Amino acid sequence: MQHMALALDRDITPSERIASRQSEWWAAGLALLSVRFIQGFIYWGGGSRRFIYGPSKLDAWGGHNWMANKFQTAMPGALFGTDHIISYMLTHFWLLYAGVILFSAAELIVGLMLMTGFLTRFAALASMGFSVMLMAMFGWQGATCIDEWTMAAANLAMGATLLLAGGGAYSIDNVLLRRIPALADRSWFRWAGGSLPLPQGDRNFRNLAFALFAFVVLFDVGTYNYYRGSVFSAFHGGPVSPTKHHFTIDSLSITPDGAVRFHIYLDGGTPEAPAHIMKAVLLGPDRQVIESWDTKELTGLPKDAIQNDYAYNKFEAGPYGLVAAMGAKATITLPTLAKPGVIPARAILELSDVNGRSFTAMAGADLVQRP
Repeated sequence: MQHMALALDRDITPSERIASRQSEWWAAGLALLSVRFIQGFIYWGGGSRRFIYGPSKLDAWGGHNWMANKFQTAMPGALFGTDHIISYMLTHFWLLYAGVILFSAAELIVGLMLMTGFLTRFAALASMGFSVMLMAMFGWQGATCIDEWTMAAANLAMGATLLLAGGGAYSIDNVLLRRIPALADRSWFRWAGGSLPLPQGDRNFRNLAFALFAFVVLFDVGTYNYYRGSVFSAFHGGPVSPTKHHFTIDSLSITPDGAVRFHIYLDGGTPEAPAHIMKAVLLGPDRQVIESWDTKELTGLPKDAIQNDYAYNKFEAGPYGLVAAMGAKATITLPTLAKPGVIPARAILELSDVNGRSFTAMAGADLVQRP
């Protein structure tokens, strides 16, 4: 009631206005205490799993959960060119390893800063950067809903709220302020910490709040519409399907000795289960069968017939044909054709997966003729 009376009284003194505003800020920080702690715990949990509870995620020399595999699963649907960044890192081990360690450490530290309320606004801004990055890379994934997007979208909004509101009374920022009162006059502390209002007037603060609101809404709603529609268009499964495996085949050619060589990319589907190619057929322009390779023949392909682009998620000869993990890319050579004759210049390769879906590619004009 006291705050309301102050707000209604047009003749309040400047000192009363400052006291009222600081009291309201204290109340807002207290109301957001659970938001700040859980936002921090989410990121601290991500970092602590890798450094403390699941170190195999950071073990590049034998860990079955090595993070490189996780990054590669994101590559098919990653936005804003992050797929090219992931691809580059996957082929440069020390850059990849340093990136994984630094990102994991940043999550751990920022999460701890948020939970304890140390430099709360700086930590909140960093968490917003994490959310944008994770949404751009992993946001398309989720078999029943866009799970990765949902978490990152909520974290982006939470980070923006904490950036504006700060950490409140129950924070290390406030402890520092009580012990070093001069920090109240340091602009950097007001922007990076969180126990005092931002050093802005009401109009500028309102403009900042509206700018953050617009960014969060546009980014969250825009990416949601891109991934699933249901905002400006009908619901759809996304430009990259998170459920149905999809293969893209290119660079199809016939070698001088008659072998069929092609490049293949598993660029759609869930990373929770591998994809299987059960049969390969080479067809002529009128779809006559020139040669075929059944499950047994694909299973028996030698290791040197499969040249993977990356050392992590791979194409391999498995017990039921070719098996691939999400994001795998490889150049595969099928053995020399058994049938004599001339290979058509417009031959078509058709691959069939375990679910009966077919994926095709047409060879270029550079095919050679077999004698």
